[in-house]
Amino acid sequence: MTTVAIYARYSSDNQRDASIEDQLRLCRLRLEREGWEPAGEFADRAISGASMVRPGLQQLLERARAGCFDVVVCEALDRLSRDQADVAQIYKQLKFDGVAIVTLSEGPVSELHVGLKGTMNALFLKDLADKTRRGLRGRVEDGCSGGGNSYGYDVVKAVDANGEPDRGQRTVNTGQAAVIRRVFELFAAGHSPRKVAQALNDERIQGPSGGLWRDTTIRGHITRGTGLLNNELYVGRLVWNRQRYIKDPTSGRRVSRVNDASELIVKDVPDLRIVDDALWDCVKARQAGIRTSEPVRKLRESRFWERRRAKHLLTGMVFCATCGDAFASIGQDYLGCSRARSSKSCTNTHSIRRSELEGRILDALKCNLMAPELVEAFITEFHAEVERQRRVDVVAQSAHHKDLAAVERKLNGLYDAIADGLRTTGIKAKVEALEQDKARLESVIAATPAAAPILHPNLSKLYAARVGDLQDALRAEDLRTEALDILRGLIERVDIGPKADDGSRPVALIGAIAGMIEAAHSKRPASGEAGVLGVFTRSAKVVAGVGFEPTTFRL
Repeated sequence: MTTVAIYARYSSDNQRDASIEDQLRLCRLRLEREGWEPAGEFADRAISGASMVRPGLQQLLERARAGCFDVVVCEALDRLSRDQADVAQIYKQLKFDGVAIVTLSEGPVSELHVGLKGTMNALFLKDLADKTRRGLRGRVEDGCSGGGNSYGYDVVKAVDANGEPDRGQRTVNTGQAAVIRRVFELFAAGHSPRKVAQALNDERIQGPSGGLWRDTTIRGHITRGTGLLNNELYVGRLVWNRQRYIKDPTSGRRVSRVNDASELIVKDVPDLRIVDDALWDCVKARQAGIRTSEPVRKLRESRFWERRRAKHLLTGMVFCATCGDAFASIGQDYLGCSRARSSKSCTNTHSIRRSELEGRILDALKCNLMAPELVEAFITEFHAEVERQRRVDVVAQSAHHKDLAAVERKLNGLYDAIADGLRTTGIKAKVEALEQDKARLESVIAATPAAAPILHPNLSKLYAARVGDLQDALRAEDLRTEALDILRGLIERVDIGPKADDGSRPVALIGAIAGMIEAAHSKRPASGEAGVLGVFTRSAKVVAGVGFEPTTFRL
């Protein structure tokens, strides 16, 4: 019996949760009429059809790959996707898995449906986006909000003369307006956004999202008009269309792009003013002074972010085990939780010395990776791989020699014919072609590298010396870059917990290095694993201080 999976979806163009049940009910009736056996139902609620990042759809495709059903039934092809490329990809994937698509609107789906309906759905999305933007622009021209709500304002719920919701109306929230004026005054007086955020958090004043204040919430981005200090609505000026969003075809995520100044829509809304012009101008003057200061100017002109390499072993890889935020540099040789520093909202407040942390991780490598079982297994597997590659090279080399011998035999026969007086245009062309083949084969044979030498088991001594010199390699100018790249490639992250009463510091190392250490403590690989070499390609986690030599992490 034919097994069938049902898929249903609704999005912003049909915001009704009952729509899912309606779609499922109609599809179930189709299954009953056809006598098909149901094999599961998959649904995505309030998710755009222009995105492939949908849990229900991904589960459907995963079950299809596993061969759990023969047919996918949905209300229409646009329920699967409205994106041309995505609907074609879904169709190809299901066809490869041996699964057909049947919709209530189109019936059995073919390549023709995919092409025509995919184009129509894409045009529908573009038309819907254009109409939405046109409606939003009209609302902004009337002095109403074009979407979303800024800190400092309340949404006014009202109805128009026809009884329809009158959206886009805002009114000043007096309590939040006082906070906004205070933020502007503190910044104008010379306080940094970090200090302002810390002061607001100390007074338990909720941030715009209901949580804690962060310095970036206040600072924002001047060009994009984000952040409290850059919101022109606070001086009674509504600015719309600062940026647009486009979908990255690789990741499927929306990416923002700043629009040209000529595309901005600006409307005066004096009723929404919170900050006077004098205070606003003072803040803008200080921002301009910061941006044009010599240190900032040199930093921006250097465009360091485009070419900088990791300076330290753990740069960008150390995180707080308490809140999950990254550990940032404090001074020259210390790291600390960025949330604990910026908003004082994390209890993991103690810093950790960078050099000591890196030294402990390298000590763990030196002490644990020299386990005899690990080194012996490495040598054994290396020998096996070299032998396998040698056999492949021998077979290939033998084939090249055989082909060369055949070409030489043919050439010798033609040379004899020419010597006997047989000279024709065809023989000359044949000789030239064979001589080219001979030269090519001789070049291939000469370029084939010699067999790799089989390493002697005394490699373990050299291995021990190299592991023991890890810290020296990181200090040597000619080796540092390569050593950093190799070691950083084996580390995913390092999680650091708060300092305990006894002075110890829990540190969890996650990544392939942890897998190597884990293998060093295991007498043999677990069943089904790839052995010692396999730990270089999988992620694992070990807790520094448990099983480490040395075992304490008192930092």
